[in-house]
Amino acid sequence: MKPFISLLLAFILLFTAPAFAAKYFEGYLENGNFEELPKKTDLDKTVLKGKYALPKWEISGFVEYISGGPQPGGMYFPVAHGVHAVRLGNEAAISQTIPVKKGSLYALTFGASRTCAQDEVLRVSVPPQSGDLPLQTLYDSNGGDVYAWGFIANSTSVKVIFHNPGVQEDPACGPLIDAVAIKELYHPRPTRVNLVKNPGFEEGPHRLMNSTNGVLLPPRQEDLTSPLPGWIIESLKAVKFIDSKHFNVPAGLAAVELVADAKNGCHGSMMVEAFAAKDTLKAPFQSQGKGLFKTVGFKFKALAARTRITFYSSYYHTKIDGFGSLCGPVIDQVRVYPIS
Repeated sequence: MKPFISLLLAFILLFTAPAFAAKYFEGYLENGNFEELPKKTDLDKTVLKGKYALPKWEISGFVEYISGGPQPGGMYFPVAHGVHAVRLGNEAAISQTIPVKKGSLYALTFGASRTCAQDEVLRVSVPPQSGDLPLQTLYDSNGGDVYAWGFIANSTSVKVIFHNPGVQEDPACGPLIDAVAIKELYHPRPTRVNLVKNPGFEEGPHRLMNSTNGVLLPPRQEDLTSPLPGWIIESLKAVKFIDSKHFNVPAGLAAVELVADAKNGCHGSMMVEAFAAKDTLKAPFQSQGKGLFKTVGFKFKALAARTRITFYSSYYHTKIDGFGSLCGPVIDQVRVYPIS
């Protein structure tokens, strides 16, 4: 039996507006956008004082309550998804206990960025599961990066923790978090006409309603807890989950971009390599930034009961009108089916 793999490559470079309707629970955590103000007695300038100083959250360590814009000392903090955010100093953390369905897959979506010109890491945990997100790479130059991280609930109540594990020279340096949402995801299944699970990337994390740049899926995400059900994020860099209301998606309501912002201005020679069993295909595309796409496919012979299919972007790209923003090819509608 020789399955045939068909993939749709698109280069989405137009700005167009929230996401498809969720099938399960979806929305902000309580005070997930940090717009419920702390009491004045719980603030020392910007520093939160006390375990419960941040409404609906527990805090530990040096945590600041930030308003977006110019800061004392000449710094500027972009708060892309509201007015207020929190900054985690060395070894600081915020947490919230939430009700969930035991055994269900969830994805957290949150706005996060570094605030100093040095390596910063945000550790996201739902014990016993944990993951470190490197924030040194800015995928969009306006500071509006949004990430998703997946977990499986092991009880009916779990604690969501955001922690800065670093020890920086300046103790006030650390990740900035400006919104936290959650979505319950379903586990997609293959069909008779397509052996690929979630082939059009329609099932994915929540997209913040005031975000237009898509959602970054961090590297090294395993299949079991991936925020993009059915898919593994193998690369050292993130990939981006995009939607049809903000981008020109070839089919359906969503797609994935192999590294960053395909909203506009992504020109030049691109290449996606596809791997299945021992067969490979190189699919070149000359992008003119007009949202064009093409369909390509190849035959491969399955060597076992299960075969991994992989897509890889060969080149590094930035937008022609903004070299601080990464961009790349978009993949949609992956299909694998048997042929005689």
